[in-house]
This record gives sequence, C-alpha cells and structure tokens, in this order.
Amino acid sequence: MEPTPLIDIKASAHGQQPEASVLVIYTGGTVGMAYNKRGELAPMRFDQIRKKMPELRQLNMRISVLSLPEPIDSSNATPQNWLQIAALVAEHYARYDGFVVLHGTDTMAYSAAALSYLLENLGKPVVFTGAQVPLGRIRTDARRNLVTALEIAAARHPRAGTVRVPEVCLFFSDVLIRGTRAKKVESQHFNAFKSENYPPLARAGIELEYHDHLMRLLPGAPLRAHHQLDDRVVVLKLFPGITERVLRTVLELDDLRGCVLETYGSGNAPTAPWFLQALREARERGIQLLNVSQCEEGRVIQGQYETSASFAELGIIGGEDITTEAAITKLMFVLGLGRDAVTTARLLGQDLRGEISLGQPVAPGIRF
Repeated sequence: MEPTPLIDIKASAHGQQPEASVLVIYTGGTVGMAYNKRGELAPMRFDQIRKKMPELRQLNMRISVLSLPEPIDSSNATPQNWLQIAALVAEHYARYDGFVVLHGTDTMAYSAAALSYLLENLGKPVVFTGAQVPLGRIRTDARRNLVTALEIAAARHPRAGTVRVPEVCLFFSDVLIRGTRAKKVESQHFNAFKSENYPPLARAGIELEYHDHLMRLLPGAPLRAHHQLDDRVVVLKLFPGITERVLRTVLELDDLRGCVLETYGSGNAPTAPWFLQALREARERGIQLLNVSQCEEGRVIQGQYETSASFAELGIIGGEDITTEAAITKLMFVLGLGRDAVTTARLLGQDLRGEISLGQPVAPGIRF
C-alpha cells in the first residue's frame, strides 16, 4: 500500500525564508495519537497539528508529513516496515535536509538499528522519536520530543555549515543516541532509552549540546538504500538449566541462517559436550552464530575464560559490545547481502555503522 500524500504543516516562521526542510514520517505509536471528542485515543490528523502544537510556529523550517497508510503499533513492526521506511527516506532524500521518524517506543531501538544498516552512506539526519504519553495529555512528553527531534534534523554546524548529525539516531527525553546503540530500558518513565556502551551524541538542556567528536564522518559517496533483509534468524538467550532438546529445537529450525546467541558475562556459555556439539553441527550447516552478552554494559571477550575458549575454533563471531537489537538487525542485513560465508562472517565481525567500539570501521565510501 502507498503512503498518504505529503502534507505541509508548516512553511516558515512569520513569513521568513525557511532555513531548512524536514520530512516527518509517521509510522504509528503514542506520539501520533490524541484524544477525540469521545475521550478515546485515536490517530492524529497531522493537518491539524499546528493547533495542538503552537510551538511549531517558532521553528523557521518547512515541515512536511508523510504517513504510512495504516499506522502500526510498534509491537507489530516487521522487517518489511523497515524496508518501507528506508525506501521513503531514499525517495525524498534530495528534497529535504533531514528526516524525523515518529515511531512507537516498544521496538523503536530495533527500527533505528535496522535503518542504520539499510541507509548506507547516509549524509543527513534520520531522527527516530516517540512518546510515552499521548499529545492530548497535559503531562505529555510528545511535544518536547518532537520539537527537539525537528531541531536536530535541521541542525548544521554554526561555523562550517555542514550537516551536524549525518546518521540514524534516536532522540528521547533529553538524549540523542546513535541508532545502533539504543536500548529501551524503561516503560513507566520518560527517560525510556539508554546507550550503555557509547556516549550520547547530544544532550538537550537549556540548549542543545552536540558532541561533534562522537558523530560519524560525512560519507564520500551517494546514499544507497538497501532493499533486502533476511529474516531467517533467531535470538537464543542462554539460562541455567537450558537443555539439549531446547537448544537443538532452536538451532535445527528449517531454513535457519543465523542466530544471535545471548551468553553470560563476557561471552561465556556452558562447556557441556552436548552443548558444544550442537553449536558445531549448526556451524557445519552454515548457520552464522553471533555471540552477544546478556549484560547491558561491557563486552564479549571470547577466550578470556575457559567457558568461551572453544568459540573461536567453532567459528562463532564475537559481538564485542553490540546490543541485541543491533545484533539481530545486523544479522538480517548482512545475510540479506547474499555474500559467501567467509565475507558474511567478516562483515558480521566488523563495525559497519558504529554498532561496536572495537575493530576496524568500514570506510564511509565502501559499498557492499
């Protein structure tokens, strides 16, 4: 289904020439809802957003809104939705200075990570944001999140005049987080997202404080939007008492191509012969295994303890300090490239979009 027609909700402030143009892509979620006359939460009509958000009058920018034909609860988000959003950014890339994606909070971190991989050589901001409380409530966080996300999407260096945030990111409460580093950690408070292993790209206080040295460099090649993800993947979280039957039921799924293995501490797992044999057989069937720590902070260091010493010999890839959200979307992306097993494993172990802190980053101009 095609998205709804573009709606221009704001041209400029007080008739001035707009300093920037931003496209808002509404996918669904609490941020795009308001109370109707019957007191029910319903999707908001964005052509009337100016009445609900007078703050927009102070922004000197052209703002357009594009809505998915059927807004989705983020719990229903799929890889096809990620591909659709990436295609919309690519289609309108030349016409806008930045993009804001309004999204439900439950799977926003997955979507931001997926878009980070799909939009290769991105040179403009794509800012995900949402809300914990609907726009119609008095104590809503929707207004502040949306206004700040718009400012970030339009931001340029005050001296150089170049794009300030040339990457996919997520703004919520008062922090701007890299798209491949975000994790939802709170369901009842406004500070819903954190980045445990990488500092925020910016903080919003009285002023927006950008940490320019943490941003990815501007690319040296045109944007390339990928259009393929492989969803034949699974996340397997280890727990004390996991049985051989459970492990094999997961790893022997028909047509499985990749597994994110959530291990203990710095990448440790049982050393029982049946456990290692099941992993060995999975690798022999061509299944890529990506080792990710269950800890929110720290990293995987395979071989530091006896309980992970055999992983390298088995061909299991250490995920460094990657989050599970970034790991599963990276697995879908890299497998979707259709490369040979050696290249696939190499790419899974590399830093592609700032998702891990160690390893040699891929240069912005390299194409897959």
